[in-house]
Amino acid sequence: MLAAFVKGCFGFGFPTIATPAVALLTAVRTAIVILVFPNIVLDFRQVARRPLEVPALLRRHSVLYLFGVAGTFVGTKLLVTLPTRVAVLTLGLLVLTFVGMSLLEVVPRIPPGWERPLAPPLGFAAGVLGGLTNVPGLLLIIYFYSLGLPKGEFVRSNALSFLVFKLAQLAAVWQFQLLTGRLFLLSLLAGGLGLGAFRAGVWVQDRADPARFNRWILAVLAGMGVMTVLRGLR
Repeated sequence: MLAAFVKGCFGFGFPTIATPAVALLTAVRTAIVILVFPNIVLDFRQVARRPLEVPALLRRHSVLYLFGVAGTFVGTKLLVTLPTRVAVLTLGLLVLTFVGMSLLEVVPRIPPGWERPLAPPLGFAAGVLGGLTNVPGLLLIIYFYSLGLPKGEFVRSNALSFLVFKLAQLAAVWQFQLLTGRLFLLSLLAGGLGLGAFRAGVWVQDRADPARFNRWILAVLAGMGVMTVLRGLR
């Protein structure tokens, strides 16, 4: 419920908070499978708030999605065969580096001409990390933040990207026989529990001014980065 509230507030954060929490009770691989459906439910709920904007976002970020889907299948295959510690530690350190750069006012900005050539490698990398660690969002958040998107477009770009990546992840865990009937039922239950807390988070998001919202983004990113590093050190 805490992870769903953060998701409602900022448009991201659910898998980064929920995955290590659920992994306290079970294996990381099992936690990732259980959290696939809640991710899809919350991302769909967020995208559905502004359905008329979806076609424009699909056109703008279609290459990112295409390579992200491919990367998700590669990452899920690695989840079956490899430990995740190195990828998780790298991801956490990357986020903390970005937050430090932001606090020092050296936030990278992606010029409009760079957006299209950066989309394929970044989408593929985010997909691989998402399939391997259940957290594609951190790279995507940095990418959209660096584009300088307004608050509303930032949130919706993240939500639609997460939805596409998580649908691909659902197909991937099914293909690699990670999604059993019992885990699917647990995943449905987790999705239902998160909806109420998500709505409360959306209420907070709608009342945040843009400047304060950006500061909150960096604060949440810092917390997520620390949690990710600690998860990798376990």
